[in-house]
Amino acid sequence: METGQSWQTEFKKLSDEINVRHYSPKTLKSYRLWAQKLQTFTRSKSPSLLDVNDVKSFLTHLAVEKKVSASSQNQAFNALLFFFRHVLGKEFGKIDGVVRAKRRPYIQVVLSKQEVNDVISVMRPPCDLVVKMLYGCGLRLSECLNLRINNFNFDAGILTVHDGKGKKDRTVPLPKVLVDELKVQVDKVYQLHKTDLSNGYHGAFMFNRIEKKYKNAAKEFIWQWFFPAKTLTEVADTKEFRRYHFHESHVQKAIKKAVNKAQLTKRATAHTFRHSFASHLLQANYDIRTIQTLLGHSDVRTTMIYTQTVPSMTLKEAKSPLDIT
Repeated sequence: METGQSWQTEFKKLSDEINVRHYSPKTLKSYRLWAQKLQTFTRSKSPSLLDVNDVKSFLTHLAVEKKVSASSQNQAFNALLFFFRHVLGKEFGKIDGVVRAKRRPYIQVVLSKQEVNDVISVMRPPCDLVVKMLYGCGLRLSECLNLRINNFNFDAGILTVHDGKGKKDRTVPLPKVLVDELKVQVDKVYQLHKTDLSNGYHGAFMFNRIEKKYKNAAKEFIWQWFFPAKTLTEVADTKEFRRYHFHESHVQKAIKKAVNKAQLTKRATAHTFRHSFASHLLQANYDIRTIQTLLGHSDVRTTMIYTQTVPSMTLKEAKSPLDIT
């Protein structure tokens, strides 16, 4: 067996295959990581000699030796399936005999409205507004930070989320209590944009080659990030100075600090506010299909997990529809 082989050509092709499908950078990072782990496991076996037995052994190794979660094992499977099909030009065939990681029941952490307010009250701008959007609109952190000025329709009271998970678009209502604060943020971005342009700014980072279609889009106000980064980034190839959006890690650290300061007894992350959004709507008797649409879930079964996060009503407490006001 040939070992110690370079996989650089395959990694380059993996990147090309991911980019041509317009998958997210996170998907590329994840798929590349699992391919690298397979390379290590097989001692850099020549990619041309890889077969389904290598994958079986690797997946079993993850479950038995590494004791990874079921979701991590499934992620590894999907990544390697893509790697085999689109990079190596091979089919998996039938995968049998793999030890499956056990899926443990997990109930999402949900904060009360008071706990949400307690956390937000000890946060500073712009992180406090980010968290208000996570909770008020049910956004994922990446969706929130990827918002641009043109995503907001204040007249209609609607926020459009582009390229959410699975590259899906959706609309959600803008919380009325946040409108004034959101407009103040728009004004801040406008002033920053004016300053940037006067300093020879080359524009915001764009996506999916849209800049080739609309050459001036990067400098237009409507394409600026709603939560812009504090500093400009120099593009190594072109020596241009562009602005990226506020980094996820800054928000995550701010949330962790605020949770500790608010003395919560729960482990809360950015995603906890999305869980709380769904659970509180369910508790307010919104139907599950509406919540599914607002969250952007493809399958209602994914949304059904939130039925476990709200108090159940006993038979004695149940009412006839005629008695419900």
